[in-house]
Amino acid sequence: MDLPALRAYVKTVQAGSYTRAAELLGADKARLSRQVVALEAALGVRLLTRSTRSLSLTEAGREFFERAVGILAAVDEAERAMQQTQSEPRGRLTLTCGVEFGQIAVAGWIHRYLARHPLVSVEADYTSRLVDLVHEGYDLAIRVGPLADSALSARRLGELRYGLYAAPAYLARRGTPDSPEALATHAGVVFAGGSHVPAWTLVAGSQRLRIEPEARLIANNSFAVREAAIAGLGIALLPRLVAAPAIVVGTLIPVLPDWQAPPVPVHAVYASARYLTPKVRAFIDLAVEAFADA
Repeated sequence: MDLPALRAYVKTVQAGSYTRAAELLGADKARLSRQVVALEAALGVRLLTRSTRSLSLTEAGREFFERAVGILAAVDEAERAMQQTQSEPRGRLTLTCGVEFGQIAVAGWIHRYLARHPLVSVEADYTSRLVDLVHEGYDLAIRVGPLADSALSARRLGELRYGLYAAPAYLARRGTPDSPEALATHAGVVFAGGSHVPAWTLVAGSQRLRIEPEARLIANNSFAVREAAIAGLGIALLPRLVAAPAIVVGTLIPVLPDWQAPPVPVHAVYASARYLTPKVRAFIDLAVEAFADA
């Protein structure tokens, strides 16, 4: 079996087109297409149905894809076992994470990782969908929030902590709340979307309150919420990592610092802890270190 042709076929199916697969593999589109055609000829079956706009799997192609993924996983596992004998991280690290947390933290981790390890490269996919690491061929995912039960391995990196913030001009105009109950009379800039709702759950020690501020703006992006708070539109509940740059320059001020939202865990998720390669282990260790520094 020609492994390069097998990888070309699997990546084409995962990517949905020769063009995208070629980009991901750093290969020539025409060569990729020829490899898949040669694979079909060697097997004596049609694997893909081609049209001018899309590719789709035949029944035989679907069955072969599942087997091919297993074959490549076994080959990769063997390579990982050998790489464990090398102490220096090397090769391409493929990772995926959410778009917003990628902007908040992961992009910075990648920069530090590449600077620290000259023999690695990174292919990063920032996406809102839940990526299937095994079938889509990723080394690592960074996931925010509680993890669903799965056969994947995970390591807790840290947690996102939240606080309340407002612009000095807003507080000068409306006054500074002296209790969480007083927030109900203030304008709020609120993050909502997905599992989030336009209300705040706040905790201080054993106390826990649910607050519904007067939402002047509801947005599904923390950076948009931060900028609206800086503009003086109201009080915002933000991850501390997002608020920190504005606090440093004085465009946001903490409000009710004893109260915060429940922290949210962040994990690195990967296929197997047994054969964790140096490149993956090094990135995870760096992410833990970055959380500790933050």
